[in-house]
Formats: sequence, C-alpha cells, structure tokens
Amino acid sequence: MPSSQKIIVVGAGIIGASIAWHLQRKGADVTVIAKKAGGEATPNSFAWINASWGNPEFYYRFRRRSMAEWARLATDIPGLPLSWCGGLCWDMPEAELEAYLAQHHGWGYDIQPVTRATSATIEPNLIDPPTFAVHVAEEGAVEPVAAANLLLEDAARHGATLSYGAEVSRLLQENGKITGVETTDGVLLADHVVLAAGADTRPLAAAIGIDVPIETPPGLIAHSRPHPRLLNGLVMAPELHMRQTQEGRIIAGSDFGGGDPGDDPRKAAEAILAKVRAMLRGGEQLELDFYTIGYRPNPKDGFPIIGGVDGVPGLHLAVLHSGVTLAPLVGLLAAEEIVGGHPDAQLAPFRLSRFAKAGE
Repeated sequence: MPSSQKIIVVGAGIIGASIAWHLQRKGADVTVIAKKAGGEATPNSFAWINASWGNPEFYYRFRRRSMAEWARLATDIPGLPLSWCGGLCWDMPEAELEAYLAQHHGWGYDIQPVTRATSATIEPNLIDPPTFAVHVAEEGAVEPVAAANLLLEDAARHGATLSYGAEVSRLLQENGKITGVETTDGVLLADHVVLAAGADTRPLAAAIGIDVPIETPPGLIAHSRPHPRLLNGLVMAPELHMRQTQEGRIIAGSDFGGGDPGDDPRKAAEAILAKVRAMLRGGEQLELDFYTIGYRPNPKDGFPIIGGVDGVPGLHLAVLHSGVTLAPLVGLLAAEEIVGGHPDAQLAPFRLSRFAKAGE
C-alpha cells in the first residue's frame, strides 16, 4: 500500500541511495540531501561483496543474505555494474586460513581450498601463486558510485527528489520528535529523517544529544590508469588486496579498507602499485592515476548501527562499514521498518541502544 510519509534521506552514497530507492518503491515521498551524488565514503571503497573474515555467525548470515539481495537488485536495475567474479585469499597464516575455511564451510559458504596449480588457473597472471589459498566463487564486486547513481536516478524517475549541493546543518526537533532538517538552502520538514551520512552522522546526532560511537580511520587506495585485463577476480594477498574495475583500473590497498596514508600519500600509493607490478605478470606498464583516502564510518564494536533511536521518534540511523556488501539489505529493511512503523526483529542486534546497554 503506498505511503504518504515524507522522508528525508541525508546522504547519497551507496547506503543512502539504497534506502531512498527502497523507500520510493514503497510509495514514500522521498527527498535525498547530499553534498554530491555518490557520497563521500563510497567513491573510496574497495567495493568487495562478501560474507568473509572473522565475523560471528549471526553477522555472517546477515551479510550472506545481503549478497542474495544484490542479485535481486540486479534484476530490478538494468545495467547495475555488478560482477560475481570470485575471491582468492591467502592473507593470513596457514593455520588461521584453515580454521577460517573450516568455519565458513560449516556455515554453508561456497569456500574451497585451492592448490598452487588451481590458484594459477584462477588468476593466471600471478607471478608467484600461493601454495595454499581459499577461493570463494560467489563473492563479487560492484562499481559503487555508478551503482549508487543508478539507484538514485531510478528513484528520481519514480518521484524522489534529489537535492545535491546542499549541506544539512542541523536536525529539527519538536517535543522530542524529529520534524525535518535545516540545510544551507533552507528548512525542509518531514515525518522521518534517515541519517546515512557516513562520518557526518556523528556530529549531526551529537547536536541533539545522541552519541553515535563511530571511528573514521583513513584508508588509502591506489587507482591505476585503465589497463587490459590482468585480474579475473578479487585477490587478497598478504599486505595487498586488489581487484580490477570494469573500466580496467587496478585498485589496491594494504587491505580492503585501505592502509595508512602516512605523511606522503602519493608516495604510499606508488609503493602499493609497485607491489602490484611485482605480483602480476604483464603489470610492468601499470601507472598510478590517482589515489583516494576514505574515512569509513566504523562503529566501535565493529557492527552496523541501523534503525530508530529510542526516545527520538522520526529519526533513523544507517551508519556502517561494509556499506557496499550490506547496502541492498539495509535499504530493504530500513524501508520496511520506516514505512511499516514497526521495529524489525532482524535489526535488533544493530540498534544504537546496544551501546547504552553495554555501559549499564
């Protein structure tokens, strides 16, 4: 049933775009406010879609479900730049890699051990393939800014308003309820405000007395000039994570979140690309085009902050790392909760209130 609710989404990165798109699909009157299309953190993302690494089982399953939601989203958005290219990983000591393999295989992840010969088949341009690695065929990557823009453009075609160039200066509140926002372009009123503004979420919330405990460490990613295909999928090697974009750029960092940029980020980016050249047959001609430094919002306990805020009706938060992996599921669940008006049990582990309980 269509919703007549007016909803402001602050942020136009992949999370804000997904929330806006799903809200519009449910008939809400949506306005997106952001400094620019694509957001701030999204352009700096490695954009790996996965349910990997040291996550507890409940979070693994949440991430795995979002991988399926990416596949669903691809059927709804023609041309979504999504590739299920698979990931090859040996970025940990062998005993830890074996434990990771056993755990995730037991959970149902399509993760397989591979030999040196198989690694060379998966990524034939590796100069020195690992003697032991794991491969997850169902992992993938997306070009995140293009994906966010496709979602936003589709939402706009169906009635959403996109307001770029404006900056939200404060949240408006009346009798404890959020009633809208004040921006550099004036005041906008709404029934709900969704903060999907990455690192900017914390100061906006703090101004009305809400502590959103996030950290925003810098992460350096090097981007090469476009080059003929050297990589088939994602490669997670010790101290070097890399993939090749659809336009042919190798993007790489000391890990998928990006490394410490140090005092000379360009020199650090050149050093990363030098490692790429040394690892890939045919990579001698790779040239650095540019580097990015992203400030990804990492909640202090490592898990997303999603959902309404106790005692502050009209406000919904969506601040998280792994934004690319989780974007479609977060958008779906946030839209269902906001439009439906009822808390969603699936979001219970991710609410801001968990931090208050931890401090009791």
